[in-house]
Amino acid sequence: MPPKNEMQQSKPRRERDSVNKNAGWYTAAMYARKLRVEVIVNGERKACPLEWLDAFCMRNFTGSAEFDDTLPITEGQIEASLRVDPSHFARAFEEWLTKRGKGNGQPVRVEIQPEASRS
Repeated sequence: MPPKNEMQQSKPRRERDSVNKNAGWYTAAMYARKLRVEVIVNGERKACPLEWLDAFCMRNFTGSAEFDDTLPITEGQIEASLRVDPSHFARAFEEWLTKRGKGNGQPVRVEIQPEASRS
Protein backbone atom coordinates (compact mmCIF):
# COMPACT_ATOMS: atom_id res chain seq x y z
CA MET A 1 0.00 0.00 0.00
CA PRO A 2 1.45 3.44 -0.93
CA PRO A 3 2.24 5.89 1.83
CA LYS A 4 -0.69 8.07 2.89
CA ASN A 5 0.67 11.25 1.21
CA GLU A 6 0.87 9.50 -2.21
CA MET A 7 -2.72 8.28 -1.90
CA GLN A 8 -3.92 11.76 -1.05
CA GLN A 9 -2.14 13.20 -4.09
CA SER A 10 -3.16 10.49 -6.56
CA LYS A 11 -6.91 11.19 -6.58
CA PRO A 12 -6.71 14.96 -7.23
CA ARG A 13 -4.05 14.34 -9.89
CA ARG A 14 -6.36 11.91 -11.73
CA GLU A 15 -9.24 14.39 -11.53
CA ARG A 16 -7.01 17.22 -12.72
CA ASP A 17 -5.74 15.11 -15.66
CA SER A 18 -9.29 14.31 -16.80
CA VAL A 19 -10.17 18.01 -16.69
CA ASN A 20 -7.06 18.83 -18.74
CA LYS A 21 -7.95 16.20 -21.34
CA ASN A 22 -11.37 17.79 -21.81
CA ALA A 23 -10.12 21.38 -21.76
CA GLY A 24 -9.31 21.30 -25.48
CA TRP A 25 -12.90 20.53 -26.32
CA TYR A 26 -14.18 23.51 -24.39
CA THR A 27 -11.66 25.95 -25.81
CA ALA A 28 -11.70 24.81 -29.45
CA ALA A 29 -14.38 27.34 -30.42
CA MET A 30 -15.70 29.93 -28.04
CA TYR A 31 -18.61 31.24 -30.11
CA ALA A 32 -20.82 29.94 -32.91
CA ARG A 33 -19.41 32.06 -35.75
CA LYS A 34 -15.99 33.00 -37.03
CA LEU A 35 -16.03 36.34 -38.86
CA ARG A 36 -13.40 38.01 -41.04
CA VAL A 37 -13.06 41.75 -40.35
CA GLU A 38 -11.43 44.03 -42.93
CA VAL A 39 -10.91 47.77 -42.75
CA ILE A 40 -10.76 50.05 -45.79
CA VAL A 41 -9.04 53.42 -45.56
CA ASN A 42 -8.38 55.52 -48.67
CA GLY A 43 -9.26 52.52 -50.84
CA GLU A 44 -6.66 50.32 -49.14
CA ARG A 45 -8.12 47.10 -47.74
CA LYS A 46 -6.42 45.14 -44.95
CA ALA A 47 -7.19 42.77 -42.13
CA CYS A 48 -8.26 44.75 -39.09
CA PRO A 49 -5.43 45.06 -36.56
CA LEU A 50 -5.97 42.92 -33.47
CA GLU A 51 -5.31 45.94 -31.24
CA TRP A 52 -8.32 47.76 -32.76
CA LEU A 53 -10.57 44.71 -32.43
CA ASP A 54 -9.50 44.18 -28.82
CA ALA A 55 -10.19 47.79 -27.87
CA PHE A 56 -13.60 47.91 -29.55
CA CYS A 57 -14.82 44.60 -28.17
CA MET A 58 -14.13 45.64 -24.58
CA ARG A 59 -17.19 47.22 -22.99
CA ASN A 60 -15.18 49.73 -20.97
CA PHE A 61 -14.12 51.33 -24.28
CA THR A 62 -17.47 51.20 -26.11
CA GLY A 63 -19.95 51.35 -23.22
CA SER A 64 -22.09 48.89 -25.21
CA ALA A 65 -23.10 45.48 -23.88
CA GLU A 66 -24.29 44.27 -27.27
CA PHE A 67 -20.75 43.39 -28.36
CA ASP A 68 -19.89 41.44 -25.20
CA ASP A 69 -20.38 38.21 -27.16
CA THR A 70 -17.40 38.86 -29.40
CA LEU A 71 -13.90 37.53 -29.02
CA PRO A 72 -11.00 38.88 -31.11
CA ILE A 73 -8.87 35.91 -32.21
CA THR A 74 -6.17 37.36 -34.45
CA GLU A 75 -5.68 40.14 -37.01
CA GLY A 76 -8.88 40.34 -39.02
CA GLN A 77 -10.76 37.59 -37.18
CA ILE A 78 -13.31 37.49 -34.40
CA GLU A 79 -15.64 34.88 -33.02
CA ALA A 80 -19.17 36.02 -32.23
CA SER A 81 -22.37 34.59 -30.85
CA LEU A 82 -25.51 34.45 -32.93
CA ARG A 83 -26.82 37.47 -30.99
CA VAL A 84 -24.27 39.76 -32.67
CA ASP A 85 -25.53 41.37 -35.90
CA PRO A 86 -22.44 41.63 -38.16
CA SER A 87 -23.81 44.62 -40.12
CA HIS A 88 -24.54 46.56 -36.92
CA PHE A 89 -21.14 45.62 -35.54
CA ALA A 90 -19.52 46.93 -38.77
CA ARG A 91 -21.41 50.27 -38.65
CA ALA A 92 -20.64 50.85 -34.97
CA PHE A 93 -16.99 49.85 -35.48
CA GLU A 94 -16.65 52.21 -38.48
CA GLU A 95 -17.96 55.11 -36.43
CA TRP A 96 -15.73 54.25 -33.47
CA LEU A 97 -12.58 53.92 -35.61
CA THR A 98 -13.28 57.14 -37.55
CA LYS A 99 -13.88 59.14 -34.35
CA ARG A 100 -10.54 57.93 -32.99
CA GLY A 101 -8.65 59.00 -36.09
CA LYS A 102 -7.68 55.52 -37.24
CA GLY A 103 -8.25 56.62 -40.83
CA ASN A 104 -5.78 59.54 -40.58
CA GLY A 105 -8.56 62.06 -41.23
CA GLN A 106 -10.43 59.80 -43.67
CA PRO A 107 -13.52 57.74 -42.86
CA VAL A 108 -12.87 54.09 -42.07
CA ARG A 109 -15.04 51.45 -43.73
CA VAL A 110 -15.43 48.02 -42.14
CA GLU A 111 -16.51 44.87 -43.96
CA ILE A 112 -17.39 41.71 -42.10
CA GLN A 113 -17.82 38.35 -43.80
CA PRO A 114 -18.23 34.82 -42.46
CA GLU A 115 -14.92 33.01 -42.30
CA ALA A 116 -14.75 30.12 -44.77
CA SER A 117 -15.42 26.87 -42.91
CA ARG A 118 -12.63 24.32 -42.82
CA SER A 119 -13.61 20.74 -43.47
